Amino acid sequence: MRIFSFHGNHVTETRSNEALPLLSDVCLPSEGYLWISCTRVEFDQAQRHIQTALQRLCNLQLVDLHVSDLLNAQLPSRYDFTSQYDLLVFRRLAARGVDGDASEPTGLNLNPRGGPPILRRIDTSPVGFVVLDRVLLSVHPQDCSVLNSYAQRLLASSGQSHQDEPAVDSRSTGARGVPANPPDLMLRIVNHMVDGFLALRRELSQQLDHWQTELLNPKTRFNNWAALLDARLALHQLDELCEDQRSAMQDWLEALKAWPESDDFLNQHARDLLQVRSRDVLEHIERVVHHVRRLEQNAETAVQMHFNAQGHRTNEIMRTLTVLTAIFLPLNLIAGIFGMNFDSIPLLHRSNGFWLAMVAMASIAASLAAFFWRKRYLERSSR
Repeated sequence: MRIFSFHGNHVTETRSNEALPLLSDVCLPSEGYLWISCTRVEFDQAQRHIQTALQRLCNLQLVDLHVSDLLNAQLPSRYDFTSQYDLLVFRRLAARGVDGDASEPTGLNLNPRGGPPILRRIDTSPVGFVVLDRVLLSVHPQDCSVLNSYAQRLLASSGQSHQDEPAVDSRSTGARGVPANPPDLMLRIVNHMVDGFLALRRELSQQLDHWQTELLNPKTRFNNWAALLDARLALHQLDELCEDQRSAMQDWLEALKAWPESDDFLNQHARDLLQVRSRDVLEHIERVVHHVRRLEQNAETAVQMHFNAQGHRTNEIMRTLTVLTAIFLPLNLIAGIFGMNFDSIPLLHRSNGFWLAMVAMASIAASLAAFFWRKRYLERSSR
């Protein structure tokens, strides 16, 4: 469990493996807010202590249904609110490390040996945010690199990074500086999670482009149909996940517009900034949706073009065989006539009859071949 204290442009962190001593000693800064970050396992084990701390800090406790939502590892992205706090569950789109536990659910029902490797590594576990006036509670999976990297950036920007962590350029936090309030911090983390998938799209596009090239290459025989079907299924599931993300953020934005103007913690300028940042997150999610749908359409288009090309090649082969049959048909007719059992057949008893028949047959074959060539029945289409 990690607790960050924000006061002005300074960020300090308190970290402990035991929740009770850490939560019992935490207090709100005079001017600022707190960020309580814990894993789903820690939240499950210390939810009673967390509820006690929220009661002491904010005079409220989480609703039991919201606690169940934060503990649910299969919950889709959704937004809910009460009169005292807001709840946002957002499924992340991040690449799981090669050493990650493959047994953990990722949200994609993908064959362990099917689909592109990047799709098998995408983790879509939900991350829960409870936004209060001066406290942000985040519940994330066991290994959430997005939250860890963003926390490291915040500490680096304030000069409070730990010695055992690599140094981060303070410019990586951007010109926006330290978040001014819990909703602003939550939106920045969500935006960071969405941008994580935008960084993965190059590898995914390269894999699908490679399959598309194989599908359209007439000299290769494509055999990865199971992997391609798994990729299409995973892309369709990603599309549904992104739609849930967009719906949740739209609900959050609508609720944000309905916040009272007489709020003691947020003035009109702060609410305007939150709306701008929320629309920016929505725009990033729409970019992800557009990219996922484009990849899905490209995969379907490549399959359709593959079968169309196969049908076109089959038609060319049948056309060539038909022309060859048409050329040899009169030759078979001549050979059949001279093979009849009659004594008085023209050219049969002449010494040069065989050569005359061969010249006639060659002339007919050449004439028919020239005719079909002029009609472009024997012309190969350019590749």
